[in-house]
Amino acid sequence: MKTAFRIGTVLSLAGIAAGLVTLRAQDSDQPTFHVKVDMVVLSFTVTDNKGHYVNGLKPKDFKVYEDDIPQKLATFAEGNHAPLQVLDNGETKPLHNAPQEASNGLTDPNAVDLRADSAGANVFVLFDTSNYMYRGFVYASDAIADFIRGLDRADSVAVYTYSRNLNRAVTLNRDRINAIAGLRKAVAGDDSALYNCLLLTLRDAAKVPGRKVVIVFSNGPDNASMVAPDDVRAVAEDEGIPIYVISTSEINKDPLSSTIFKRISTNTGGKTYFAKTWQKQVEAFESIREDLGNSYVVTYYPQPNPNEGFRRIRVELTDEAMRKYKVRARPGYRPQRGI
Repeated sequence: MKTAFRIGTVLSLAGIAAGLVTLRAQDSDQPTFHVKVDMVVLSFTVTDNKGHYVNGLKPKDFKVYEDDIPQKLATFAEGNHAPLQVLDNGETKPLHNAPQEASNGLTDPNAVDLRADSAGANVFVLFDTSNYMYRGFVYASDAIADFIRGLDRADSVAVYTYSRNLNRAVTLNRDRINAIAGLRKAVAGDDSALYNCLLLTLRDAAKVPGRKVVIVFSNGPDNASMVAPDDVRAVAEDEGIPIYVISTSEINKDPLSSTIFKRISTNTGGKTYFAKTWQKQVEAFESIREDLGNSYVVTYYPQPNPNEGFRRIRVELTDEAMRKYKVRARPGYRPQRGI
């Protein structure tokens, strides 16, 4: 059951960094599968040896490799600014893409500009409303509301809640009052199916053009999911969607969930925070907000690569003096293929 769910889910995520599979019959009537990757979206941060963000870098300051093959950047963006087209000489110019209709039903086209070149991030907040979150529920809701209020004006936000099932409380929009009102309607109860609901959230996010991130606010345990956490991680990794996790449980009280959270966030370019108190939760959200505002986002069309398995991504700084800086990005992705 899990294998079938994984295969069906991955093949349904046709979006950025997704492989488009075509089946061709050979003379021997034996089918072969061909993988074509349309575009890869890569979000990353650069920090100095004191952990401070390094801002103001340009496309010429980076080299991106996929399996050690140099890639040519198509677009470049810093923070919440709109992406710029990267020219052959490394200079940039504005994009002029036509608006896209929000035909997927996830958004109100009158509320959010879903142009591929629009500024800001599409932030999906997934809030644990299971029985595990009964204690401290109100404080958690307050911390999320403060985070939503503090988002950049260019950002869009969706508020989802989960226990046994996913509830799309507020679909993607820029109306902060509406988002917080939907959040406040959440009530705690029932079992926790975190990984099922995270997978559904990722599927929604994959349908939206532009930059997107998922923030999971969870107590930790999952006692009702049918899908394995590593399958969910692989989908996020392949789609280029960073996952940030704020866990209210203590790291040593639930070591299994803690290990899974750290693996999911690290492999997608996000972070995990263990924040039992309201103050720590507020600090975690502030850190995520800073990360969003200080990230670089590039896109590229992969150069020919025979590797149909996991493709390693590496970002290097071109200036020798910058080599001491730390780049945090997802380690790679898998192009999708048929079976």
